[in-house]
Amino acid sequence: MKDNVKLLSPLPDRVCQGFCLPDAVLNIGVGGGSECVHVCACMCVQKSQVFFLFFGEKNVGTKLATRGGGGEGRSAQVLVQIVKIFSEDGMCKVVEIPADMTARDLCQLLVYKSHCVDDNSWALVEHHTLLGLERCLEDHELVVQVQASMNSDSRFLFRKNYAKYEFFRNPLTFFPEQMVAWCQETSRSIPPSQLLQSFLTTSSCPEIQGYLYVKEVGRKSWKKVYMFLRRSGLYCSTKGTSKEPRHLQLLADLEDSNIFTVITGKKQHSAPTDYEFCIKPNKGRGEMKELRILCAEDEQGRTCWMTAFRLFKYGILLYQNYKIPQQRKNVLSHFSAPVRSVSENSLVAMDFSGRIGRVIDNPVEAQSAAMEEGHAWRKRSQRMNVLGSHSPLHHSSLNSVIHIAQLWFHGRITREESHRIIYQQGQVDGLFLLRVSQSNPKAFVLTLCHHQKIKHFQILPCEEDGQVFFSLDDGATKFTDLIQLVEFYQLNRGVLPCKLKHPCTIVAL
Repeated sequence: MKDNVKLLSPLPDRVCQGFCLPDAVLNIGVGGGSECVHVCACMCVQKSQVFFLFFGEKNVGTKLATRGGGGEGRSAQVLVQIVKIFSEDGMCKVVEIPADMTARDLCQLLVYKSHCVDDNSWALVEHHTLLGLERCLEDHELVVQVQASMNSDSRFLFRKNYAKYEFFRNPLTFFPEQMVAWCQETSRSIPPSQLLQSFLTTSSCPEIQGYLYVKEVGRKSWKKVYMFLRRSGLYCSTKGTSKEPRHLQLLADLEDSNIFTVITGKKQHSAPTDYEFCIKPNKGRGEMKELRILCAEDEQGRTCWMTAFRLFKYGILLYQNYKIPQQRKNVLSHFSAPVRSVSENSLVAMDFSGRIGRVIDNPVEAQSAAMEEGHAWRKRSQRMNVLGSHSPLHHSSLNSVIHIAQLWFHGRITREESHRIIYQQGQVDGLFLLRVSQSNPKAFVLTLCHHQKIKHFQILPCEEDGQVFFSLDDGATKFTDLIQLVEFYQLNRGVLPCKLKHPCTIVAL
């Protein structure tokens, strides 16, 4: 393997692609000698440079990755550092990364090594156990740099976050009109068409305004204050809702702080509502007295403040992070086959009754076709029963357990646990999971997020002609198994407030 790899054209940003070398043997020098190990590798490309991370079967101590420097015979050695990543089930994976690896690159590596579907919705989470705080790292942040500022009880988590860039797709749902205004102006609001542009353009001066509860430092009491969030920082008004500079007091500087979600609930801080968040200084010692703990009236208000904080702090960098996956997809097409993706647009209702197939655009016709398909399944199962084979729809058959292996099925979790998982993975429209019902052990529950509210729909078994089916609309639409039910509601809204779009997934590292 050559030390220098020349690219035909410069790349727009860093991409990371994993691959296996099952029969390759790599000589790594350690202390004057060498070790031979079977390896798999991850290739990272950054602009005109390519470097490889190697993960061997035998531990050879600290490894150095060779990076091409552009000139003939020139190379630089990069010290690889150890980072621990935890999954939701508490399992840990130790990876070795270069000091300049970003959160996006590390997520790409974990997706490859964990054999996950790469749909650009994975995130690295900075989790502080004792403080009860967590936040998703931005894709461009350096992992080693963030780790250096973390306490001994803190850890990185690897999980889904569908809402990471959702505000670019649906900005009006994230920024209520009454909360967004121009600085120093009281009468003129920002037109919806200029909303995102005003946040990304440094020459404009938008602000988020509204009431927040502020926890008083060193005390358990809270005070309701009118606040303003601007590029220069978070301010509170000492006189009602006044914007005059003499009435504004700086509470936090955005440049030297990060915004976190409080995950311990309102009991720990005796908060007035459940919608807590926190501003934590980067260079502090991680003590509770250094935190600015705030509380919003509702989930939409909290989401607005936290999203605006990210936009003011990082600006155009967030938009570049949002656009990079498409650029990376074009670059990786030179190295491998296209990455499999799962999206609403990839699922359509089809009619194959004629000589050629056609897409069914009419939702009523699509629902009718799905019901006909369900009847066809029943007829096939009845023919199998006549022939003496075991009924595929019997309670002990495959259809009653086939859903267990699906990513969206979470087994026997509580209602509260389903809320926590939905919230952690983004609270976007169509985010869903299925679980066993607590009140009826033979039934299941579909937990679905719509307009940042979580709703539950009970799926009941029903029997017809000795066959067991599942339905969530009192038997109007029946399905032979839960997989068929989920696939139907991914195509059709039916009785639900929206289609099923994003399955809640917990990966095992």
